[in-house]
Amino acid sequence: MIWQKTKEVLAKKLPESAYSLWIAPLSASENDQSNLKLTGPNNFFCSWVAEKYHTDIQDALAILGHSDVNISFQVEGGEKKQLPMLTAPQQQMRLPNVPRVKRTLKTLHPRYTFDEFVVGNCNLMAHSACDSIARNDTVISNCVYLKAGTGLGKSHLSHAVAHHIIEHNPSTRLNYLTAQQLTSEMVKNIKNNTMTHFKEKYHNQCDVLLIEDVHTLAGRTKTQEELGMAMDVLLETGKKIIFTSSMGPREIPNLDAGLRSRLSAGLITSINPPSMETRLKIVKRKAQMHSLQLTEEIVGYIAENIKGDIRQVESTLVSLKAQAALMKSAPDFTMIKEAMANVVGQAQQVSPEIIRDFIASQFKISVADLQSKSRKQVISFPRQIAMYLSRKYTDMALCHIGSAFNRDHSTVVHAIRVVTEKRARKTAVRQQIDFIEDKLRKKFL
Repeated sequence: MIWQKTKEVLAKKLPESAYSLWIAPLSASENDQSNLKLTGPNNFFCSWVAEKYHTDIQDALAILGHSDVNISFQVEGGEKKQLPMLTAPQQQMRLPNVPRVKRTLKTLHPRYTFDEFVVGNCNLMAHSACDSIARNDTVISNCVYLKAGTGLGKSHLSHAVAHHIIEHNPSTRLNYLTAQQLTSEMVKNIKNNTMTHFKEKYHNQCDVLLIEDVHTLAGRTKTQEELGMAMDVLLETGKKIIFTSSMGPREIPNLDAGLRSRLSAGLITSINPPSMETRLKIVKRKAQMHSLQLTEEIVGYIAENIKGDIRQVESTLVSLKAQAALMKSAPDFTMIKEAMANVVGQAQQVSPEIIRDFIASQFKISVADLQSKSRKQVISFPRQIAMYLSRKYTDMALCHIGSAFNRDHSTVVHAIRVVTEKRARKTAVRQQIDFIEDKLRKKFL
């Protein structure tokens, strides 16, 4: 058989301890001229052999004239085979070629996996980059920096990477911790005069490093220095690094220039607030997780009114489920409004007056100027923008909008037409209005 001859070649090539532990227990459950399916005792065993000895097996097959054979691994059907163990009275023994250092992990959220992550245009690049790291693919970058506000999914993605690596590549030496935990660990090693252990762990015994909240390193000079040295060693040897932060590398204060440069050298990608389409998917997914049957109207209402922190969606649905259980009835709008009021508060109602005052402050003119009869361009154009935005972001009648500026409805119609045409023809005007709209939404919507 091909496998028996292959084992004979490997026995001559590999150290006796490695061969007897990792190769000898393998059996070929299917064996033909094009496929070789090898069976091992458990997932860890198969993953380790596939990662560490796949090339050696291919080389041995090539020597035997079977270089085109496809190799695959499977776990022995339902059986738990006991691996050979060496006894030692004082300490646990280590298997040949298995790293000495265990992985460092903060507590992982069981639901923060790639399967549970809702992908949209707001997070597509971040998701792709993390998926690449998890699958040991270097197409995008070995170093990824995730920038996002609270509740937008940066921790979800970093947890997902850790979950995927633990499940599919259990032999990977993974260190996952916060920047504050890294600082505490370093301080402890300095006090105990064991910094050589710290350096060994993060320089030589680490395949993937994930550090959350890197912006909390601001002002921590010694930690920044050690992290910079660790990054140099890891990236030079092809290891993977993921950072998360609420700030970009250039925005973090009191950061060493060298570390700032290193953090900026990899892929920096932002996770933006989700679009309406993505929010709808998120609400539906989380409602399904909580076994809540919601109408399309309620799903749309939640998605329309919770635009930022996705954790607020989770809190709202938990509250809604509790109310529905207590009332012994299906969720309705009365329940959802009460739940949202407790979580996100009452939304401010935007009015033409609010928009008028906001535009006045942006263009540094007075409200009296906007309400005046002046037709100067520096007054009339901001007035037209205010009318345009009032029509877009309120349900008020044209006459009500006009009254906020001491004008009638025909003036409002003219203003909307002028702004629409200028916005379509002139890029500078479009960019200016988009910028103002963005600030308006962030402040009031």
